[in-house]
Amino acid sequence: MGVEATKNTIESGKAVLGIEFGSTRIKAVLVDETNAPIASGSHEWENQLVDGIWTYSLDAIWSGLQDCYRDMTEDVKAKYGVEVTSLAGIGFSAMMHGYMPFNAAGELMVPFRTWRNTITEQASEELTELFQFHIPQRWTIAHLYQAILNGEEHVKDIAFVSTLAEYIHWQLTGEKVAGVGEASGMFPIDTATKDYNAEMVKKFDELVAPKGFGWKLSDIFPKVLVAGENAGTLTAEGAKKLDVSGKLQAGIPVCPPEGDAGTGMAATNSVAVRTGNVSAGTSVFGMIVLEKDLFKPYDAIDIVTTPAGHQVAMVHCNNCTSDLNAWVNIFKEFAEAFGVEVDMGKLFGTLYNKALEGDADCGGLLAYNYFSGEHITGFNEGRPLFARKPDSKFNLANFMRVNLFTALGALKVGFDILLKNEDVKIDKIYGHGGLFKTKGVGQGILAAALNSPVSVMETAGEGGAWGIALLASYMVNKKEGETLDQFLADQVFAGSEGLEMQPKAEDVTGFDAFIERYKAGLPIEKAAVESLK
Repeated sequence: MGVEATKNTIESGKAVLGIEFGSTRIKAVLVDETNAPIASGSHEWENQLVDGIWTYSLDAIWSGLQDCYRDMTEDVKAKYGVEVTSLAGIGFSAMMHGYMPFNAAGELMVPFRTWRNTITEQASEELTELFQFHIPQRWTIAHLYQAILNGEEHVKDIAFVSTLAEYIHWQLTGEKVAGVGEASGMFPIDTATKDYNAEMVKKFDELVAPKGFGWKLSDIFPKVLVAGENAGTLTAEGAKKLDVSGKLQAGIPVCPPEGDAGTGMAATNSVAVRTGNVSAGTSVFGMIVLEKDLFKPYDAIDIVTTPAGHQVAMVHCNNCTSDLNAWVNIFKEFAEAFGVEVDMGKLFGTLYNKALEGDADCGGLLAYNYFSGEHITGFNEGRPLFARKPDSKFNLANFMRVNLFTALGALKVGFDILLKNEDVKIDKIYGHGGLFKTKGVGQGILAAALNSPVSVMETAGEGGAWGIALLASYMVNKKEGETLDQFLADQVFAGSEGLEMQPKAEDVTGFDAFIERYKAGLPIEKAAVESLK
């Protein structure tokens, strides 16, 4: 669309807005009637450690949202010379999980406990046993039950429990609802009913009944909605909370609030069965939309859903590119010691491409990128390390290759459970994030790790804010009977499937050989953790 057409879209209130609260940045993306981004805004923020709890204050949440929205409107003004007064739809998303309990007066009773807190181990283990379903520590139900186990005073007064995305949505629309993908990070979902698993809800209520609380789980958890359902409209009060200038009109339809997993799926066109996506940056996670239930629960596998309610297996790893980046910086220092000024983009590109010249199995080298613990392999702490035998083929190509391989090492261990133990089938994986910036390198290595075709799309760089904008657009623009995967395929991604790479047989064999070395060497990593305090 040209500038005039875009200007008309904004002035006539046909643009759609998505806002996502990431862990370090709040981002807004405005899209036109073709679902292409036309303006954006952002606000940087950081979590705080308060009394041993990772949190964000309510003041930080609201000032961040308002600043992000204002930044987006300024971008619109600068590009098109018009004001944003109305929109066709809005969507809000945020980091999944966490715990925000409110009393009947709507007051937050304890500071927001984010997904990052690992303070619910007992609750996680007991609920996993009770449900025979893996309940990670970061899930809302684990936080709630841990608060009960700890005898926290506030629990008896709970009127509503939410995540961050649901809280924002509630405050701006008055509706206590959750998108099914977001809800799946609160409590297990029954994909047949697209609602909380009724049998598990009953088990939980019976478990806590002796405590004599005046509520049951269904009283305090948000109502579950699937993508495309109307989740309320922006109230007059909500419009003023979002746009402090007072220009934004009330009455705009708002889609169900979603988590970052769901928006990532939407932004990478990976909501259909047998598709998946891998986000690889500081941490790495991968998701596959399942055809059928897994045979049994695994600690390494989280089960969530797409925004449409289809079951998804997720492998989430704490470590990805931090150690790789640290090694690249060493090479930068080396170059500068010789008086050579280095362009970082060129340096990354050169070193990444060098890895393609290495032996398929990295020449017997071994590395662990564990800046922090890695639950996939059973580590609460980590120590980055590099190891080799005297007869290993130690050269630059193999060194870069092993550090790229190990960036996906824990992910490979988790995915092997799905691909080899559970015989999960994948038709296509979409890659997004910093690891894939150098064309063909990270993409080819992921294809080898998963033995699957991998596609990378330019648009994926817009991330989750664009993903929630697409979910809002689906709500207001879908055709009669059009499913979310059809809408994304036909209305958003038609003709832009991205560059696909097939796995090379020798690289698949090489990565399998590396991962056996990786698993065999874990006692070395354990010794490093125990010895290097």
